[in-house]
Amino acid sequence: MNIKNLTIRQLHAHYRNGDITPQKLCHTLLQQARELADYNTWIYLLSEDELQPYLDRLQASDPEQLPLYGIPFAIKDNIDLAGVPTTAACREYEYIPEQSAFVVERLIEAGAIPLGKTNLDQFATGLVGTRSPYGETHNPFNKDYISGGSSSGSAVAVAQGQVSFALGTDTAGSGRVPAAFTNIIGMKPSRGLLSNTGVVPACRTLDCVAIFATTTEDLQTLFTHSAQFDPQDAYARRNPAPNAQARIAPAPARFSFAVPQAQQLKFFGNEQNRQLFEQALAQLQQLGGQMQEIDFTPFMDAARLLYEGPWVTERYLATQPLIDDNPQAMLDVTRSIIIQGKDKTACDAFSSQYKLQACKQITDDLLAPFDFLLTPTTGTIYTIDEVNNDPVQLNSNLGYYTNYMNLLDYASIAVPAGFSANGLPFGVTLIADAFTDHKLLSFAQSLQQSLQLKLGSTDWTLPAVENATGIDETYTHIVVCGAHMQGLPLNHQLTERSAALVEQCQSAAHYKLVALPGGPPKRPGMLRVSNGGSAIDVEVWRIPIDQLGSFLQGIPQPLGLGKVELYDGRWEIGFICEGAAEQGAQDISHLGGWRAYLESQA
Repeated sequence: MNIKNLTIRQLHAHYRNGDITPQKLCHTLLQQARELADYNTWIYLLSEDELQPYLDRLQASDPEQLPLYGIPFAIKDNIDLAGVPTTAACREYEYIPEQSAFVVERLIEAGAIPLGKTNLDQFATGLVGTRSPYGETHNPFNKDYISGGSSSGSAVAVAQGQVSFALGTDTAGSGRVPAAFTNIIGMKPSRGLLSNTGVVPACRTLDCVAIFATTTEDLQTLFTHSAQFDPQDAYARRNPAPNAQARIAPAPARFSFAVPQAQQLKFFGNEQNRQLFEQALAQLQQLGGQMQEIDFTPFMDAARLLYEGPWVTERYLATQPLIDDNPQAMLDVTRSIIIQGKDKTACDAFSSQYKLQACKQITDDLLAPFDFLLTPTTGTIYTIDEVNNDPVQLNSNLGYYTNYMNLLDYASIAVPAGFSANGLPFGVTLIADAFTDHKLLSFAQSLQQSLQLKLGSTDWTLPAVENATGIDETYTHIVVCGAHMQGLPLNHQLTERSAALVEQCQSAAHYKLVALPGGPPKRPGMLRVSNGGSAIDVEVWRIPIDQLGSFLQGIPQPLGLGKVELYDGRWEIGFICEGAAEQGAQDISHLGGWRAYLESQA
């Protein structure tokens, strides 16, 4: 079977050409999975007979009407597939659901084919991939090393080319750590966008269904078809329009990103990973990124609450009948973690919520000026023997950059970022506010395309982005020079429309800036002049085109939108002022910008 890769676009091309069928593909993939059984990737593989109803449905369907026609996928075994046991890696917990999880149903409806259920750290409690009675899941690059967890089998199945994509879950990093250790992409969506109906809970208020794939293009397609609102999920949230685009928008030519302060970065003695992280920072800067360090302390403070605070009680509640009546059914390390939640009090819960909210206020302010925060996905990787000898502390080390994510309600994507000298992969994670999943995908795609790494542990090359024009027809830039700038009184009119700051720069030296009478709020006017102009401090924001009309309606005379020339010769849509407004206004051009004027008035 001569297939370049298992990406959605590649498989659909094969199906259209008739050189392969879903039936032949699944037969081959099942055979491959059995040959790789010593990696302990699967808990349950569907038989040929169990697969046949899915294949029969495809034969009776129009491929053009099913966006995931014939795309094979794996399901972490804490997510239900109708008629197949769900174990959460605990035999005594096993049950057979009559109905598939909501997310699984949406993917199957779109034409995807489930091959089976994958191994995991028991009850999704761990970041290592070694806490399973079904065996330790081995790293596809070196079997002596961990694969990461808890979604270990799902990540390895994708990395080895056994499936096109896989579902995992992510409460503390389980959708990102295994992605980093297997050289694939892991998407931890905003909380509530992917339904948790039919998912065995870990921490019900925090759990997210995660998606593993080899390319950002596939992730975008999968996110589109899985992020559908489920009214049966009490924690479901609707995906706002700007975050529900059908394709990835090209990343802006200029953007800003934050990183933890240098002294706060931890690599746990792995200096090669430190160098790989520095290379990733340099790569993003070459792509147009402006980097700035921020204080990582409040993120770490929030992370400690996940296991030291009362949220571990949710793990206890999720497994209560089993852990109370048959505690020996659990692995020792799993039981020792979960049982800590039994004695937490309401005082503990509220005290920790207060601490978390204080962290959230600080971290939101820290991230506000940036398109995303970038961290290593993990600082290092360990052998299976090392983890077995020190299971709790080494697992904690792996969560240094991941445990705060769902507590603080952020979206994130883990992206491969290179290999160390021993051949093991390293990855970074892009992090931003909830409902910025689509924006993060654009930056993740830019980074992945620039690095051109192989896909997973295969020798497959990264496909070029299809129809990449470099023009994003769903967004436009807008230049602001006054009260709409970040932190000023009218900035909310941009942020409420899902606009994002692209850069802080100056106009070309052809403008006069005046302080207009009236207010509040006080506003400037920017006028283009033939002679004696100045360069004015401005900000460039990226705003969805479908939001531009309502934004324009709120602009009072004598202001309007026109074309503004920037310092480097670009012309962008921006605020301009009618010439007649100059009468009665104060010329403040010599100050160089509106912020400087406000400071002079203070």
